[in-house]
Amino acid sequence: MDPKNIWITFPELLTWFPLVAGLVAFMIREEKKVKAWALTASLITLGISVASLVYADNAKYFYLNNVSYYWLKYLGSNLTLGIDGMGHLLTALTAIAFPIIFIATGKTTYKNAGAFYGLMLLTQSGLMGVFTAMDVLIFYFFWELAVIPAYFLCSRWGGERRIQATFKFFVYTFAGSLLMLVGIMYVYLHTYPTPFAEHSFAMNAFYSATLTAKEQSWLFWLFFVAFAIKMPVFPFHTWQPDTYEQAPAATTMVLSGIMVKMGVFAVIRWIVPIFPDAVNQFDNIVIGLSVVGMIYASLIAIKQDDLKRFVAYSSIAHIGLMCAAIFAKSSIGLQGVMIQMFSHGINIIGMWIVVDLVEKQTGTRKISELSGVAHKAPALTIFLVVIALANIALPLTNAFVGELMMFSGLFRFNMLYTAVALLSIILAAVYTLNMVQKVFYGEANPVTGTMQEISQGQKLVLSVLLVLIFLFGVFPQPLFDLTKDTVSAIVLRFK
Repeated sequence: MDPKNIWITFPELLTWFPLVAGLVAFMIREEKKVKAWALTASLITLGISVASLVYADNAKYFYLNNVSYYWLKYLGSNLTLGIDGMGHLLTALTAIAFPIIFIATGKTTYKNAGAFYGLMLLTQSGLMGVFTAMDVLIFYFFWELAVIPAYFLCSRWGGERRIQATFKFFVYTFAGSLLMLVGIMYVYLHTYPTPFAEHSFAMNAFYSATLTAKEQSWLFWLFFVAFAIKMPVFPFHTWQPDTYEQAPAATTMVLSGIMVKMGVFAVIRWIVPIFPDAVNQFDNIVIGLSVVGMIYASLIAIKQDDLKRFVAYSSIAHIGLMCAAIFAKSSIGLQGVMIQMFSHGINIIGMWIVVDLVEKQTGTRKISELSGVAHKAPALTIFLVVIALANIALPLTNAFVGELMMFSGLFRFNMLYTAVALLSIILAAVYTLNMVQKVFYGEANPVTGTMQEISQGQKLVLSVLLVLIFLFGVFPQPLFDLTKDTVSAIVLRFK
């Protein structure tokens, strides 16, 4: 294919279309119309993502998935976007998640709905940009574009304690972004010149920056803290339960299902290739923090009485395993991380949808006040049980393959870490089955006595998630094929 005949590429469409759609949404006053517009825009974005996947493995269509043109050329920064295997995986997750979220929360009413859906679509644009950026300055731009709308979504449409929660969220993310920016500027000054500038923000220029082991050792922490906050990894996690609890349901799904993957993605995309010596130097510290966080979050989850905080802490445990597997530095572990990023996104969004449906019907999220939901909503219970079992990686579900591979990678690194981390599986089964037993089984009480079965539309949305859970649980090969080249390239940086 002649690149001269291509006037727009998939990464451009994936980033700019939600951005334009979001700006249009701000101007739509009627709530029904803006909901229809947001859903339509998200479905078109999903169609673009599917079309980009068709060309994922075909070299002659390289030009459809990569683009670069001048932006700040005298600073050495170009608007360079590209979709490799990991980018395909996460742009697909983002594209799948938004229409599901819009449908699942479609009955929720928002004051100034145009602004709400506009900010949601801007967040999607920022996420797409993060996952396709091949220039560090562009990556930083989209990183902020994804976070800032999320801040306003939480602070304006959140719960009673939204101001306190979003202030903590802002302080954490702003501090992380500032540290990352300092690190970016230092590495930039150690890159090679371009025809127009003394240095470059290009991804390959950063990969080949001349940094000593000592420089890598402190630059590593500037980047890692920023990304650890976003994942979040212990002890940088304290903003997460409060923000998830206070954010509107749709935003919580985006934060938990997709935005936390920004941190995991960024560690693989930027830290491992730029600071390989520092990764080898600090691998035990990071894995130790991750494993401690897994056990700590699992124990806290057991004691939780609020369903939102329960799901939040369970998510911290799963993300901790991903972080540990990256620093275990094996191809099998890294492949597991790739698969688990996608699987965790699907499963955790499903959990949030069920929590939101229960809260809307009963008016409470307290586990101690709920009982016997299965008697009133058997279909919802079936969906919840399957999603919950997938979330704890039951065989034949999507998370099983990824977790098995991550534990295999961790085992090759250190058996003690693996033994401790495996305790989180037992704890996950305990807190999940305990929650299912208390909320969904037993006798219905006055709080759940008026519950009704979920609608056909809600069943359809949850059915889509179940199809993905079993499809990639039984046949994960497409995910392997999609990410194998990315994994091979990253593993070479470990050596």
